[in-house]
Amino acid sequence: MLVAKEQFDATRAQLLQTIQNLDNTSFNDKPDAQSWSVAQICHHLVLVEEAAKKAITWGLQAQEQSSPARKNVQLVVLDRTKKFQAPTIVEPIDQPFTVQEMLDLLATTRMNFLAFLQTIEEPEILTKYAVKHPALGTLPLDQWIEMVYLHEQRHIEQIQEIMK
Repeated sequence: MLVAKEQFDATRAQLLQTIQNLDNTSFNDKPDAQSWSVAQICHHLVLVEEAAKKAITWGLQAQEQSSPARKNVQLVVLDRTKKFQAPTIVEPIDQPFTVQEMLDLLATTRMNFLAFLQTIEEPEILTKYAVKHPALGTLPLDQWIEMVYLHEQRHIEQIQEIMK
């Protein structure tokens, strides 16, 4: 879990550095009608982190271990030539946020997620259970954790493109 914590911290620091100096107008401007604003991308990241927590919780309550096959999550998630449609549950709302509101929301969600991970007494159990991911298929629970920070890295690149 230590490696994941370092990845979470490094990725979040990069996200915060990318967005913290935006003004609220730029933060909420959409590049076009079909695209999300930086604020909406950040809200999506919050929703994905909350959904991952729910998926892991649900997976840990499963009755039988499945010893699921591992996937190259990094290869799939970081390949931005592959587009994914966000499931409704993690689609951001279409309302403005202030940068500070989002910084607070990101901090609270991350604090809750990391606190939740600390409650898992035997982290190795996460490799023995799986839950179906909407884009990646059946995914071991420990890879749901990996997916959270990799997914955030993917969207940091998207945010940087929007800001150019």
